[in-house]
Amino acid sequence: MRVVVHGGAGGAPDDPAPRQETLDAAAERGADAGTPLDAVEAALAPLESSPRFNAGVGGAVQSDGVVRTDAGVMTSDREIGAACSMPGVKHAASVARVVHSETPHVFVSGEHAVDLAADFDVETGVDLLTDETRARYEDEDPPRGGPREHLDWLATRFGSGSDQAGSGLENGSQGEGDSGRAPDHDTVGAVASDGETFAAATSTGGRSFALAGRVGDVPQVGSGFFCTEAGGASATGAGEDIARVTLSRRAVEHLDDGIGAQATADRAIEEFEEITGSGAGVIVLGEEGAGSAFNTDGMQTSIAYK
Repeated sequence: MRVVVHGGAGGAPDDPAPRQETLDAAAERGADAGTPLDAVEAALAPLESSPRFNAGVGGAVQSDGVVRTDAGVMTSDREIGAACSMPGVKHAASVARVVHSETPHVFVSGEHAVDLAADFDVETGVDLLTDETRARYEDEDPPRGGPREHLDWLATRFGSGSDQAGSGLENGSQGEGDSGRAPDHDTVGAVASDGETFAAATSTGGRSFALAGRVGDVPQVGSGFFCTEAGGASATGAGEDIARVTLSRRAVEHLDDGIGAQATADRAIEEFEEITGSGAGVIVLGEEGAGSAFNTDGMQTSIAYK
């Protein structure tokens, strides 16, 4: 099994070594799996459990103080599963797999997705806030009224591209006590292949200070993830803009045209920046290998092959 994983595109972390160790272990875990679908789920699980990444525990906090997780998965037979807006669900990628493998649907949302997770033994009711994310939210004098008040509040806090609005610190740093993560962009993703078939998956906590209920690119097929017989891709970065250009689909189309994995990743990010002017990253796995590209300050990746 060959597996490539990413830990999100955004600001360069102050302490990248522990994050890289977690990514390397995640890729190795995925490479031990039996199928590409098993592999992407296995690789993402430890990243969703680590507060160093923006997925699961320590994920981005929305305007009402709640962390809601999203994920999507796709296999090379074009079967899809996605789930979004799930409070208390750490392993969003596992819920996306349930949708993929156990339902006739491609997308389930909100409390219904949480109920589905519980029925298929995916843990629910998890406290996804950490001391750092809780304090960061409370320090912003959060709104207590309805959506209009929330929109006024987030107008100066929710950014686009590489803008990490809200904390007043560059590159998403949380200042003293920062665990080395850029909290708004560190979506995680994986692509795997057994030499015959592919699977791609992406998981996230979204963007900090987004409107409660906001859903970004990650669980949208073609945006946060995409997969065909030619290979798969997982994207990370400015979610609204990734969705506008369907970045992962664009990357895999280059694979379909016979372009190599690294050239595919480079071209997809070049096109993305030209169209949107925003920041993003993408990992790609094709028949001839893996590639990655980003136009932000940093994006850590890892590859394992067994």
